[in-house]
Amino acid sequence: MRRVLLISLLFATVAAVPPAEAGKEQILEFKPTGEGILLAQEDRRRPGSVPQIEDLPPIDPNAVPPPLPNLPHETVPLPDRWRIVEALGVNSRWWDPYNQNTLKGDRPIFGEDWFINIAAISDTIYEPRGFPTPASPQTGREVGAFTRSVSQNVFATTLIPSISLIKGNTAFKPPDWEFRLTPAFQYNRAAAPDERVLEINPREGRVRHDSYFGIQEAFVDYHIRNVSDRYDFDSIRVGIQPIQSDFRGFLFQDLQFGVRLFGNRDNNVFQYNLGWFRRIEKDTNSGLNDVSQRPRDDDTFLANLYWQDLPVPGFTSQFTAVWNRNREDKRTHFNRNDFLERPARSFGKGTPRYYDVVYLGYNGDGHFGRFNLTTSAYLALGRNSDNQFGDDTTRPDRSRITAFFYAAEPSIDFDWIRVRGSFLYASGDNKPHDNKETGFDAIFENPQFAGADTSYWMRQAVPFIGGGGTVLTGRNGLLNSLRTSKEEGQSNFNNPGLVLIGGGADLDITPEVRLTGNLNYLRFAEREVIEVVRNQELRSNEIGWDLSLSLIYRPTFIQNIVFRLSGAVLFGGDAFRELFATNEREFYSVLANLTLTY
Repeated sequence: MRRVLLISLLFATVAAVPPAEAGKEQILEFKPTGEGILLAQEDRRRPGSVPQIEDLPPIDPNAVPPPLPNLPHETVPLPDRWRIVEALGVNSRWWDPYNQNTLKGDRPIFGEDWFINIAAISDTIYEPRGFPTPASPQTGREVGAFTRSVSQNVFATTLIPSISLIKGNTAFKPPDWEFRLTPAFQYNRAAAPDERVLEINPREGRVRHDSYFGIQEAFVDYHIRNVSDRYDFDSIRVGIQPIQSDFRGFLFQDLQFGVRLFGNRDNNVFQYNLGWFRRIEKDTNSGLNDVSQRPRDDDTFLANLYWQDLPVPGFTSQFTAVWNRNREDKRTHFNRNDFLERPARSFGKGTPRYYDVVYLGYNGDGHFGRFNLTTSAYLALGRNSDNQFGDDTTRPDRSRITAFFYAAEPSIDFDWIRVRGSFLYASGDNKPHDNKETGFDAIFENPQFAGADTSYWMRQAVPFIGGGGTVLTGRNGLLNSLRTSKEEGQSNFNNPGLVLIGGGADLDITPEVRLTGNLNYLRFAEREVIEVVRNQELRSNEIGWDLSLSLIYRPTFIQNIVFRLSGAVLFGGDAFRELFATNEREFYSVLANLTLTY
């Protein structure tokens, strides 16, 4: 009954309120009191009516606003937005790269948009290893065979500082300018049980100490223009700079002097590169750039296009064309240990030569559903001025180059385990004496494939016994190129080629620990070139089995401290044991690596 009376009283009160004035909206506010409900009325603007707007005073965007009387007393005007975090109590610490740090480009060092980024890498390795080595008569040692297994150990530590000066708001668009300088210093020590393994002069002994200072990067990057409101752009970079022609470094991955025009289109669906690179001589023992020497007469012209989501979303296709122009037939080149690098006197006729090779390639990387795939295919076409096994010296362009390469790595993830397979085929030359060279070789390979540098076959440079300065496969390389070295030698398309079939797995045991294993089966694609050079008939193409295991430990979960310990064993196959007549059938490689990054 009381509820009915209360509702009646409410309606009676509302009915007693006078009507609102024209142009006003009647707002009722109900406030409870001790004796009932008190109704308050407030006049407000009715929706649709136009309010009177007073003109605002002009605003200077560079002015610091004066403190207002209603602000707390501890509020202080800030000169720019970069130092707001300091007002919140977050201060920069130069030694901490993972929080606010002016040295890592978190705020400008001068002006409004000039930043500096300083980085440093310390890379230290210790590497015991064993491989077949020629028994030199200058040593005076008694050896039971032409070759024997030699144990060596290598220690090297490299310091790589880097400084970049950047202009532009790099948080959301490409920088307008970038100036970068990256020097490198390395000390290395190598020990071998015989003379003439490390240096050609036997009086230099069995231990070599060496140090070297090189320039790995020195370039200027200029942002030419933006071509869309999503910052599709065109830029140009001039100087010593990194270049990688494909996803896994099969053809050309290095730090070389060049000019590169690059950019993207269609909201980054397409990325392109156009470049010219002149190769720099390498220091023999460290592998660093040697800018004190005259640049090589070896040019690489590159054009490639990346197309995202082709053929399916999540997969990127790349189309590339590379022209390698070599004109190193006028002079010889010895490395720092006094071994001859160009021409390869110990291979074939050993005459100076030049060549032109065009590589046409397709590369892909991504996934199809839950299946991952990386693939690469190249066709090499060109000419060589002098076939090392030919007899006719009257035709300057008598040798044609036609070779091809294919590699694929499929994989699939099962929670914390990735299982992958590896397949690679590099064509070989089965008719060394004709005017056609069909063995595939790269410009400067650095393959991240099938175990990479944890693999024995890719990590170690296996000397080609009977060839003197020629190696069967280069250090940190994959192909059986039969060249003096990938750093200072010339490409060679008279080679036996390679077939690799393998498998492996990556196990993320914890966020800090990863265990990786690989098992690869290796064989020559063709063996005729080997038989001609060695004057030895082989009964098999089998190189053998390469087994490797690697443990990676990151105590801080990120890449600033990385320790890696890996071991590999090559179980020599029939062809390998015929070529290297040693008592050992297994050859080992151990690598301990500590990398510190700031």
